[in-house]
Amino acid sequence: MQRFNSFQSINVFSLELETWTYELHKHNFYELIFVEEGKGKHLLNEISFSYKKGDVFLLTPDDAHEFVIEEKTIFTYIKFTEQVFIEKLSANKKTQWEESLKNVLTMNQFNIGSIIENEQDNHNLFLLVRILKAEFIDKRLFGDEAVIELFGALMVIITRNLNENKNIRNRFSHDTEKLNNILTYIRINALDNEKMDIENIARHFFMSSNYISIYIKKHTGLSLQQHIIQLKLKTAEKLLRQKRFNINEIAIRLGFNDASHFNRIFKKYKAMSPSEFIKNTA
Repeated sequence: MQRFNSFQSINVFSLELETWTYELHKHNFYELIFVEEGKGKHLLNEISFSYKKGDVFLLTPDDAHEFVIEEKTIFTYIKFTEQVFIEKLSANKKTQWEESLKNVLTMNQFNIGSIIENEQDNHNLFLLVRILKAEFIDKRLFGDEAVIELFGALMVIITRNLNENKNIRNRFSHDTEKLNNILTYIRINALDNEKMDIENIARHFFMSSNYISIYIKKHTGLSLQQHIIQLKLKTAEKLLRQKRFNINEIAIRLGFNDASHFNRIFKKYKAMSPSEFIKNTA
């Protein structure tokens, strides 16, 4: 998985995109994403949900994500590291700033979707982030101080919302834990056809086979079978790059019926045959 790195304490910018060109990735920094315009899907830690104008997402270095853009989207990003906290604390050692920061970065673990639900706070946040971006870009006298103070105000509003929405997040926590357990089980056993039998998966998690299929689709946007196929194809790509096994051997190893079945599935999802994939990676 690709990982983007930044060593700036804070960076603020906007992107206008019609298509998303970045594969599933993680960062070495925290990231606030403000959706100024547009709509589509956000895949965050294997959970897919819709995004729209006005949504705000908070990502930690442990989060893996990507977007699927349905309408041209303007994203405004605030990327930041722990260094910005140090800078803020050195400028203002009083109040509950340090505690607020801890809350923001630990309470988001069960958040699903936009982190701001209060309409007035959402409006104020988007005003703040536009002023913050202008100060960051202009580099005027006392600009660094203005950026830090505006960032502080922004984080306090986010902290307030995360605290007010704690009960909502707790309702999601059980589902999130169960979903992660199912997806982990699939990742570990994807190449074991017996364990990947839907009846066996359902039995393992004390669910009916019909319900577990609906459950996975509802929370991730992908069917159980799609998850299994994508995991197999990721393994197939690695084996094809290594060139240690021929296509028929890879098909058998990955549990496809035969090379023809493997070719058909690979081409459907990758828009090229396994042999074409090998040529392109030569």
